[in-house]
Amino acid sequence: MAITIGATTLTMFFIAVLILLFCAHFFGYLFSKLNMPRVVGEIAGGLVLGPSCFGHFFPNLYQDIFLKQGELLAAIYWLGLVLLMFSSGFEIERKFDRRDKKTILSLIVGTTLIPLVFGWISTNFFNMEKLMGPANSLLSLRLVIAVALAITSIPVISKIFLDLGIIQTTFAKITLATATIHDIILWVFISIATGLVSAKALSLVNISTHVIISILFFVVALIFVPKIISVVEKFKQKTNTSRVVPQKTETAFTVLILLIFTALASFLDVNLVFGAFLAGIVVNYVKSPRFQDSKLHIKNFSMAFFVPVYFAVVGIKLDLIHHFDALFFVVFVVFAIIVQTIAVLSTARILKYDWLSSFNLAVVLNDRGGPCIVLATVAFDLGIISENFFVTLVLLAVVTSLTAGSWLKYVLSKGWPLLNERV
Repeated sequence: MAITIGATTLTMFFIAVLILLFCAHFFGYLFSKLNMPRVVGEIAGGLVLGPSCFGHFFPNLYQDIFLKQGELLAAIYWLGLVLLMFSSGFEIERKFDRRDKKTILSLIVGTTLIPLVFGWISTNFFNMEKLMGPANSLLSLRLVIAVALAITSIPVISKIFLDLGIIQTTFAKITLATATIHDIILWVFISIATGLVSAKALSLVNISTHVIISILFFVVALIFVPKIISVVEKFKQKTNTSRVVPQKTETAFTVLILLIFTALASFLDVNLVFGAFLAGIVVNYVKSPRFQDSKLHIKNFSMAFFVPVYFAVVGIKLDLIHHFDALFFVVFVVFAIIVQTIAVLSTARILKYDWLSSFNLAVVLNDRGGPCIVLATVAFDLGIISENFFVTLVLLAVVTSLTAGSWLKYVLSKGWPLLNERV
């Protein structure tokens, strides 16, 4: 079968990618200089190019450059999303300080169960018809809303901690450990929500099947595959055999793991983004220096090219002129922040932290950042949510990311402690 692309189409595609990449990096750099998360700048770069700005004033040019190359840009967009989640999996820590284990486990329970319950109940008070996408899956929509209230951004929080020089503090370790396990659990829910969309008819059997498959995929990936890797590593050390993976092919082997996980996830009707995330966690178990280098190469290239283009395309999708409901946005953002704040404050106070420490934890764990944007794009592309709700979720991620960074800077400028000893 011959696969051909017209010369004009290919030229316009490269021009579109060049413009997207330039605007993403330019605005990302600009926002970082303003002490704001770089990801917000990358989205802003796409927003300027989209129907809210460039597309509004120059609709014909916007259509020629971006809309007519939609399928090709969609391929880059999905590659960026998959590589973002794959790279995020590299950052997941498996071992935590025993001294803080009680705090971490308590926060995980509090910041997962309370928002999920509130999110599920709140759907009875929202106009679900306005929030629902063309897939018409009410159950998936309710799961997306529940997860949106609970999800936390590990990459943005980590970047804020690095920029402020507090990454090695107990406060940072507790929040990152909590967000790590917390988001793995929530990605299982997201996988179930997206899997249900493909079901022709919802029934108890279909729902149960998707839940069981998602959980089994999760368990096999995080428990059995790492054990296999550990056995292979020990076998190599004991027998002193030659390398199982030929030299200089570690990067290709690492990408192969990603492709296997994403393909298997798609085959099982488990969201491929979740498969990429688990693949990154699995690769992180391989401690060979050669694989550490390959992970770094993949991450650096992804963050320099594919991921900025992905976030810029997210920005292009934001049509603030036609699909921004200001009243609903304010209500939903305030509601989401209040729910997560109540969850963290109540849990932290039960653990006998003072009010300042509890509030600091609440503000940081409210940062939804990249994962909320990924949730919004996946749900929107699968038709689970409407375009209005998509815009609200992306802006929720932006607002909470800006709030978390600003509050921590204020606390440090005042010389206040981030986390006092429990009273």
